Amino acid sequence: MTPKPTPSPPAESTDRPLANLEDWEQFVVTRYPYADRPADPAKDKDAYRNYDTPARDTVREFYRQNHAHQTYDFVLAKEREFLSFDRRTMTPWEAFDYLNTLVDDSDPDIDLAQWDHLLQTSEAIRADGHPDWFVLTGLIHDLGKILCLFGEPQWAVVGDTFPVGCRYSEKIVYPEFFALNPDSQVPEYQTPCGIYSQHCGLDNVHMSWGHDEYLYQIMKPYLPEPALYMIRYHSFYAAHRERDYDHLMNDHDQAMFDWVRAFNPYDLYSKSPQPPRLSELRPYYEDLLAKYLPSTLRF
Repeated sequence: MTPKPTPSPPAESTDRPLANLEDWEQFVVTRYPYADRPADPAKDKDAYRNYDTPARDTVREFYRQNHAHQTYDFVLAKEREFLSFDRRTMTPWEAFDYLNTLVDDSDPDIDLAQWDHLLQTSEAIRADGHPDWFVLTGLIHDLGKILCLFGEPQWAVVGDTFPVGCRYSEKIVYPEFFALNPDSQVPEYQTPCGIYSQHCGLDNVHMSWGHDEYLYQIMKPYLPEPALYMIRYHSFYAAHRERDYDHLMNDHDQAMFDWVRAFNPYDLYSKSPQPPRLSELRPYYEDLLAKYLPSTLRF
């Protein structure tokens, strides 16, 4: 059974900018606490919802920039810039090592590297007996954050994603900042469907730019469709949690979003203080990567 989300209270906000990717990840956990389980049994679930701790609230300035700059034209420009995949060619293991240079010791929740988070996510999925492609999705789902290492600002890499070219949902975090977005002054974009048609399907909709869309485009030739939906829409909370974009989704999207909802608790609650032992797990994941992905990937 797909776990059901529980609503969370609004947080008091400050104007401190997002310091690092770990701050963003902790914010996701506090804002979207799915009611199934934390992976760390010693940690009370309420610890993921502590809005009184200042370190939990470092994203208001991040969202001001994200909502001000993620215009329809910006998204199209980023698609042209990055979807030629001409930045670097790497093996999957080289990409993991490259991603790990993003690690910062200031994670307010747990002192683990990006690589450890990916392994914990995939191992939690594996322990629950899901198909191997689901396990692989857990392992690679954040690999698109390599965009940060290509000079992209964090507001163009992480954050809740949303459609551009149509009216912004009030269910998106900090919706008041969309008043700063030039698209808010374009009448064509200020209807529920905007430039799209009702139930046109999300494949015909341009999403805000970030690591989800980037990695989806890289993985399209290699993974099953449910895995691609998990990667592409796991940050689209206004749809899979709030169900506020049903008017753009078709029946196929609705069916695939059951997979997205099944994936997200593993992403949110897989962190625990004990890092996985890569030396023990690497042979399994080498075989799994080789089963689905080519020996090198273009980024």
